[in-house]
Amino acid sequence: MVELTASDVLTKEVLDWQGLHLFHFSGSSCSQKLRIYLNLKGIAATLHHINLVKYENETDWYMGINPRGLVPTLVDDGRVIIESNDIIAYLEEKHPNPALIPENRRDEVNALLDFEDHLHMDLRALTMRFFVPSAIVQRSEAQLAHYQAAGSGRVQGAADQHKGDEMAFWRDMKDHKGVPETRTKAAVTAFRAAFDAHEATLADQPYLMGDTLTVLDVAWYVYAKRLTDAGYPLAHLHPRIGEWFGALNQQKTLRREVGVPLSLRLVSAGLRLVHRIKGKNIESYLSRKL
Repeated sequence: MVELTASDVLTKEVLDWQGLHLFHFSGSSCSQKLRIYLNLKGIAATLHHINLVKYENETDWYMGINPRGLVPTLVDDGRVIIESNDIIAYLEEKHPNPALIPENRRDEVNALLDFEDHLHMDLRALTMRFFVPSAIVQRSEAQLAHYQAAGSGRVQGAADQHKGDEMAFWRDMKDHKGVPETRTKAAVTAFRAAFDAHEATLADQPYLMGDTLTVLDVAWYVYAKRLTDAGYPLAHLHPRIGEWFGALNQQKTLRREVGVPLSLRLVSAGLRLVHRIKGKNIESYLSRKL
């Protein structure tokens, strides 16, 4: 579990906070997953919205809480925990009922969540290629330099290698003026393989872990929603996943946390239209070899 030490945290005031606090962003897939989880568990928390569009996650104040500048971050009576799956594991231990991780399958669920987390950069790449215009999320040299210098740069008392991965992603975006072709193709290929595996899993059960909803369904519901919004033909390529997603999307507890503002829906529709005209929409990458 990624729990920060007091020396990792530069915004010291949060170490004295009482109660459960969640730093999140409405459009962040990891934040959406965690908000759905809290709703399903009935766990009350004080929410602090961090606007990623305005780079509030890269201010000295927030980087002093999360040295990676990512959301979500949980503060529970002064304990600071980062990374959504680690937060979920922590809360599941503290609030076991209703169970969203089967007690006898915790190791399996944790491994599957690790795999889901491994695809997060791929989801980000496809989001910024097909859902959000890359121009509005690009970092300047000054912003990259500030991000590099901000925060303690340490997680659990050691130098944080993950921050280097974040720097590499944003510099790659800057150098290519958007998401490169090779990264786009690799991301689409990775998600198709993952969905193919889930398609087989759902052949004889209603949920990804069997007969009951688990946090794994929540995680992949969020991914499926983002990818369908980006133009991925989910129901066409994976009909069982399409039915599973449709059923989950009927649940208000889930659906309300992944809603997209009208303004962004319009911008995304225009972006997808441009890509379709150029023959570079998300479907084209499902068959093209670079």
